Amino acid sequence: MTQTALLIGGTGFVGRHMQRSLLPRFKVIATGRNSDIRDAAKIGSLVKSATPDIVVNFASITTVRESFQDPLDTCRIGFLGTLNLLMALRESGFRGRMLNISSSEVYGFPSDDLLPVNEEALLRPMSPYSVSKVATEALCYQWSQTEQFEIVTARPFTHIGPGQSDRFAISNFARQIAEISLGKKAPVINVGNLHATRDITDVRDVVRAYGLLLERGRNGQAYNICSGRETSIKALLNELIEFAGLDISVEQDESLVRNVEQKRIYGSYEKIRYETGWDPQIPLGQTLADTFSFWLDKLK
Repeated sequence: MTQTALLIGGTGFVGRHMQRSLLPRFKVIATGRNSDIRDAAKIGSLVKSATPDIVVNFASITTVRESFQDPLDTCRIGFLGTLNLLMALRESGFRGRMLNISSSEVYGFPSDDLLPVNEEALLRPMSPYSVSKVATEALCYQWSQTEQFEIVTARPFTHIGPGQSDRFAISNFARQIAEISLGKKAPVINVGNLHATRDITDVRDVVRAYGLLLERGRNGQAYNICSGRETSIKALLNELIEFAGLDISVEQDESLVRNVEQKRIYGSYEKIRYETGWDPQIPLGQTLADTFSFWLDKLK
């Protein structure tokens, strides 16, 4: 009999990739981003009708910038929404496993001597988004120890790939370059801070890690999902421009620079590799090429 996977907030960028990774092994039920989780009655009805075997909770404010604009709703969706979900699962008699999607933002701005950051690092949230993630992690840990179902937490670092919104830097670069390539934009790219470094993983590798954590992750534990490599945003932009084979000027737009931003971060994925066998497999160059091709096709 086919099992059921319930993806809360599972119709966005990562959720769509997760759906593809679960099919056809699971019957997938995915809710729209943030659509139900703030309403306890609606989420209770959804869980009761879905009778899931596994649950993945993606529901969250999407960006750090958004969280500063509305910190109250950030907490309503992240922390209180997750509590609504947990209570609905308990009420339904759920005995499966839930994956809680957190973020590397929980580490704040780790000093150089802590890099690559691992799961034992002190959590130092620096935005409403990351505060909500830390609080939700604590909530999920408590429920994993006191209730009748298991919860594992994933801490993904920056992940990119085809289908990502252009609200995110690398996808935005790819869209602008695709517009230039198609003659729809002057050969100038507007950018924010290019000096920051990030740990970049392909979204398809990330959802594969999520699947392995649902199968093999330890109850109550948190796992970094990352490449273990540090890459500058400027280097990624240059690679995209080189891939397109165009002569493009780069101009900084101050409105795109975040006031509070990690300047340098990369992580260790030793824990998930040791416990599940996961390794990132898709080369960064392929990810960038696929993201650029996605925008070319979309804009034609």
